[in-house]
Amino acid sequence: MAEADAAAKDLGLSRSGLIAEALREYLRCRRQNLLAEQLNQAYAIADAPGDRQLVRKLRTKMLTSDRW
Repeated sequence: MAEADAAAKDLGLSRSGLIAEALREYLRCRRQNLLAEQLNQAYAIADAPGDRQLVRKLRTKMLTSDRW
């Protein structure tokens, strides 16, 4: 808890604010990992050229910059 309090202070957040921010980041990463897994499955079964084009288009949507 002391480390969490120190990190929160460094970031100008309360402890609960730090925890909320960490949870938001975890959930964002989780969504991105689930999307990556779905894309990997789609690539594995995508046979038609149109399927591959759609998968590539969706893949670009998961590329985001981190706020950290």
